[in-house]
Amino acid sequence: MGFLSNLFKSKPNTPPVKVLGKLAFLEVDMHNHILPGIDDGSANVAQSLSLIKGLNTMGFQKFICTPHIMEGVHPNTKSTISRSCTELTTALHAESAKVEIFAAAEHMIDDGLQTLIEKDNLCLMPGGYVLIEMSYLSESKALFQVIMDIQKLGYKPILAHPERYSYFHYNFDMYKQIKDAGCLMQLNLLAISRYYGTEVKVAALTMIKSGMYDFVGTDVHHERHLNALIEVVKKYPVRDLLKTCNIQNAKLLDHWSEGKPTIAVG
Repeated sequence: MGFLSNLFKSKPNTPPVKVLGKLAFLEVDMHNHILPGIDDGSANVAQSLSLIKGLNTMGFQKFICTPHIMEGVHPNTKSTISRSCTELTTALHAESAKVEIFAAAEHMIDDGLQTLIEKDNLCLMPGGYVLIEMSYLSESKALFQVIMDIQKLGYKPILAHPERYSYFHYNFDMYKQIKDAGCLMQLNLLAISRYYGTEVKVAALTMIKSGMYDFVGTDVHHERHLNALIEVVKKYPVRDLLKTCNIQNAKLLDHWSEGKPTIAVG
């Protein structure tokens, strides 16, 4: 426990003063892959704690963990997510870390999602929000049906990182149609830089200017993302940039105290 026991007390690798607390206004990081050993994000508890420490120094104290549920690639279930969340929670308690995590998921629009919808077995965020995503390669023809089906269950869909779907970059009206369908939208903070490419940055800034985003997440998977995020926070006045949008991250905390999602371990 030598490394782990000193992680939140030590100063090495602490982000520069220029970024300390700069993202605290968001109150919760509602999209990340910090749960250990469960998808293409953190590989183990030590990496998870290191990522959390870096994000914590930028102002995040609460995290909604959103590992992928993706048929044939990351076939996670409520049970696998719960086990990983419990493992990380135990480590955080051992470190006396002043952060809290909540288990949810990022649901790929695929055949597996339809089954989860039919069984009302989605991994919900506080307040009944459901994070969904599409392939970066091709648009899902089921998007609007999925939005409607989630709403019929009484939940609120959030489309993850719409700026990254290149097939919408030359059809901006699609973003408006998605919003009009009642689907909320979440910005990846790295998108305001050129981390994902110039076209993604242009799409993100255009959507910000149009006031289309409702939530903001880091989508942090690994140290490269964390280091890039530090540079973004140093370079861009994030809070001022987002003033055109009605960012609702804090709204997720209204239901935080109602308890963690009921997830069976086994």
